[in-house]
Amino acid sequence: MSAALQDLLPLIWTGAITGCLYAIGALGLVMIFKATRVVNFAHGNMAGLAAFVVYAFTAHSGGIGWLAAVAVALAIVVALALVTYGVLARVSERSDLRGTIGTLGIGLILQGATQVVFGADIVNLDLPVPRWGTSVAGLRITSYDVAVLVVTALVVATLFLVIERTRLGIAFRAVSTNPFASRVCGLNLFAVQGVAWGTAAGLGVIAALLIVPTTFLSSTTVATFMLQSFAAAVLGGFSSLPGSILGGLVVGIAMNLFSYFVSPELNSTFLLVLILTALNLFPGGILPQRGGGSRA
Repeated sequence: MSAALQDLLPLIWTGAITGCLYAIGALGLVMIFKATRVVNFAHGNMAGLAAFVVYAFTAHSGGIGWLAAVAVALAIVVALALVTYGVLARVSERSDLRGTIGTLGIGLILQGATQVVFGADIVNLDLPVPRWGTSVAGLRITSYDVAVLVVTALVVATLFLVIERTRLGIAFRAVSTNPFASRVCGLNLFAVQGVAWGTAAGLGVIAALLIVPTTFLSSTTVATFMLQSFAAAVLGGFSSLPGSILGGLVVGIAMNLFSYFVSPELNSTFLLVLILTALNLFPGGILPQRGGGSRA
């Protein structure tokens, strides 16, 4: 195996692992957009707040345990997402743009609240998984990699099973396709869209708890990470849940290769170029929604 290939395969592998996290974050953004036509720029700040809640309950002895802390964080963030939706529902009915701008303001409020409650210090938050690693075909695979793949597979399978096989999923697809017709047919738009916001918040928390162990936790870490998820959603198509998964993998691998072979300092510039290129070459995304909108 050549030296270039030896470098390339591990970069693709680690990029794909990171891309899974971008995909989970992008799924939340796309769910909200499909249900309400609002781009939720507070997505990362909500997830970051949840990560701090988990840290607060687990960092010191006598805590309530990691799973219990995650449950508390999920409950808090889902409640915040529902409140956010309730505040923005009337605004976004008049204009999708107004709703999107509103999420920017709420994101800044949540970021400020996080700094006030938890401080501006940088902290570490690890996953409670045993540490081990093995080599397979020259690739270094760790317990963290396996955890990310398992969680991503479970999240994606559960989400698509609900959307494709349950009455709630049928209602979500109907509201995503034609809100007015759905209302006429008797669907409760407020309830369905609220479920979409709550589910998206949960997806953001999962992504945050998986990405923070690879870096550090601050009031802006997760919000910055969600910019990559936003790029994944743009690349995959904001109307396509499968596209957001593919977009996440592409963004993760592309950014990892660029960072290694070109310059990590230019990652933000590369991300912007990637978004602009995607908007020009794939206006509807790599996997645009098929006609009729019956599928995810």
